[in-house]
Amino acid sequence: YNALNDFEYLGLINDVPMTLLGRKTLAANTYPELLKWLQDNKGKINLANAGQGSASHLCGLMFQSSVQIDMTTVPYKGTAPAMTDLLGGQVDIMCDQTTNTTSQIAAGKVKAFAVTTSKRLTTPGLDKLPTLEESGLKGFNVTIWHGLYAPKGTPKAVVDTVNAALRNALKDPEFIKRQEALGAVVVTDARINPADHKKFVEAEIAKWGPAIKAAGQYAD
Repeated sequence: YNALNDFEYLGLINDVPMTLLGRKTLAANTYPELLKWLQDNKGKINLANAGQGSASHLCGLMFQSSVQIDMTTVPYKGTAPAMTDLLGGQVDIMCDQTTNTTSQIAAGKVKAFAVTTSKRLTTPGLDKLPTLEESGLKGFNVTIWHGLYAPKGTPKAVVDTVNAALRNALKDPEFIKRQEALGAVVVTDARINPADHKKFVEAEIAKWGPAIKAAGQYAD
């Protein structure tokens, strides 16, 4: 299917930051220490991800490219098995979204080094983490987003009705509170509009396409 042309866009829901994590036994506690450890251990680093083509995989690809250090990528069938091996020390580092990592960070079961947003987060437990951009990786800004879609040809009246319901839901204090607890940020800008939602996705495809093609790795 064609992501841009085979669906009706209904509006974006949230942005979800990514976190850069390490196993608890890693000999680094801050991002600068992690970077030194990576440089000292070239050729011996295992970078886990949640599967080929996943957000975790793409974040890892961009991180490797930014620090210019090749790592052995270890793809898993989802975040759960990848996190299990990170907790067990079988892999060294991983990049994954806050909705999957916040509880492990809060419990002190992994080491968290940075977030991937352009600005620091306000979520308790994540608010003290630096951004990768401020840590020296200029322009590093990776967020995962979730939106609503409908089959191509859905009547405009239906699209408008669902979009109106989405707008109401995104103003619900309880929903906002639950999203913030996971490190997610509820969308409040123009991307709630169907047309702007589609423009945003088009820009994301343009952003990620070259990096994926350069890596030569695809979801299958």
